[in-house]
Amino acid sequence: MTPELIARYDQRVPRYTSYPTAPHFKAEVGPSIYAQWLSELSPETALSLYLHVPFCAELCLYCGCHTTVARTYSPVASYVDLLEREIELVARHLPGRMGVTHVHWGGGTPTILSGPDLERIMRRLGESFDIRFHAEIAVEIDPRTLTLEHVEALAASGLNRASLGVQDFDPTVQKTINRIQSFEQTAKVAGWLRAAGVRGLNLDLMYGLPHQTTASVLRTVEQALRLDPDRIALFGYAHVPWIKRHQALLPEEALPGAIERVEQNTAAAAALIQTGYVQIGLDHFAKPGDPMAEQQRNGRLHRNFQGYTTDEATALIGFGTSAIGSMPQGYIQNASSTVAYREAIAQGKLATVRGIALTDDDRLRRRIIERLMCDFSVDLSRIAGGRTPDFTSELAAIDEMARDGLVKRDGLFIEIPEDSRLLVRNVCAAFDRYLDSREARHSRAV
Repeated sequence: MTPELIARYDQRVPRYTSYPTAPHFKAEVGPSIYAQWLSELSPETALSLYLHVPFCAELCLYCGCHTTVARTYSPVASYVDLLEREIELVARHLPGRMGVTHVHWGGGTPTILSGPDLERIMRRLGESFDIRFHAEIAVEIDPRTLTLEHVEALAASGLNRASLGVQDFDPTVQKTINRIQSFEQTAKVAGWLRAAGVRGLNLDLMYGLPHQTTASVLRTVEQALRLDPDRIALFGYAHVPWIKRHQALLPEEALPGAIERVEQNTAAAAALIQTGYVQIGLDHFAKPGDPMAEQQRNGRLHRNFQGYTTDEATALIGFGTSAIGSMPQGYIQNASSTVAYREAIAQGKLATVRGIALTDDDRLRRRIIERLMCDFSVDLSRIAGGRTPDFTSELAAIDEMARDGLVKRDGLFIEIPEDSRLLVRNVCAAFDRYLDSREARHSRAV
């Protein structure tokens, strides 16, 4: 990873939490097609559920999520009513009360909902779906606003994995990104969750934020390790102010450059690995006995809109504003505006506004990209199941990367060396037939 190599490959490429990626979804896939796809599911299909809560108590300036600031509880309470109605509406289109193996609350800040409202939605899910005894029930948490009432409600609803947003413990960085959160506050919440019996504790960290240095990132990692998390996500900050206008409030001159970002990532990863964590894909770390580490060892790690996951469900149903779902037939997304979402649900309609139906070629490329993102290697002949797809142009791009030492290729087997894995998305991009390198909608690779 020389400076020259970093400069050459620091391009704008997708994060590949899906393929095709969301910018290529089309309005032609709307409510009627989604309803048909739901009805066509086999009753035996295991489901994964995602609930998006598009509200926060205040706006963090680095945020890239679909969220708004709620000054009072009124809009949140109204949104809970909409979620409940959407759950009922979606369930009506299914072939029966189907089994669920994963439930994930995201946002925004899911715990901006009151304890009783969190329990209310979980009860509604339990009435409409068969949430299996072994199901993973996870929630993303802002430690600054969590209360014991929330913890009790979540524990009563079966919560067994919690992701605590941290990003950075450095006071200067926190002030710049408008997220003041002490280590003591975070530790208190971690203690509450463990006392309530929550088995899995994740921490979300970031590098590449304004005023971060390699030394400050390492200090945050050291503090995070004192909480003994089961998993740590180490995300690179994606600066896209043309999409998220509030990011323009961050001082660009204080943003680390590409080489600094690589140094921060490399140093933090080394510290975590030295402590005993296993690196999972591009940006996750887990204890060796964690299910995610076991899935990776067995070649069964997956990637979806929440990032790396042990979730093996073949259908993911998204609820709420902007939520994306994944069906065997394709992808669908709800309205990104809560106003438009509200109007659809109030009229008894699915809130789907766009999506994409998958072709056989899409499915093949999706498998290739997922294995590259999860395993850093792929056997194209094995993935193609004996077929011989024409990847002439793709392999030419791979060979160019191989000359730079970014990948190794032996026939149809492609492998990314350990010291080049930060650029795995560039390798995936070689198989992305939708990608237009002139588009500026994606974050940089490094």
